[in-house]
Amino acid sequence: MPAKGRLANRRMGETMTPTSSNGEAASANITRRIEELRDWRGETLAHVRRLIHDADPEIQEEWKWEKPKSPGIPVWSHDGIVCTGESYKEVVKLTFARGAFVDDPKKLFNSSLEGNTRRAIDLREGEKIDEAAFKQLIRAAVAANSAARARRAAKKK
Repeated sequence: MPAKGRLANRRMGETMTPTSSNGEAASANITRRIEELRDWRGETLAHVRRLIHDADPEIQEEWKWEKPKSPGIPVWSHDGIVCTGESYKEVVKLTFARGAFVDDPKKLFNSSLEGNTRRAIDLREGEKIDEAAFKQLIRAAVAANSAARARRAAKKK
């Protein structure tokens, strides 16, 4: 079943602040991507989108990295990139920009574990995510971004 309506358009305008190189189109681009997928990947992306906004109502949606062979990628930011949401044939990949600096007690990170900075969660068809743990991960990623921003600001003084 395609992700439409309530899932794809989660409270548009209430808590989503779209930003991107094309302004207000970021949230619309993410919604369009969800609807284009027309399968479990769209439903999964819509679901994690809602969880991200539930975890941090001030998070901003962006649409980045458009290229001739790539239509772009959904990005959620708060004091920097929190995570991206990419869809592939077999997985929906949520890559956390500062994942290596985020506590993950429930071991949600299951991909890109070897790097010094990023960590990712690969979700496959039929897999369920621990919603409470995922929301905590989003909050921890926002806190890591805010702390890094504060350190940069302190260095400039």
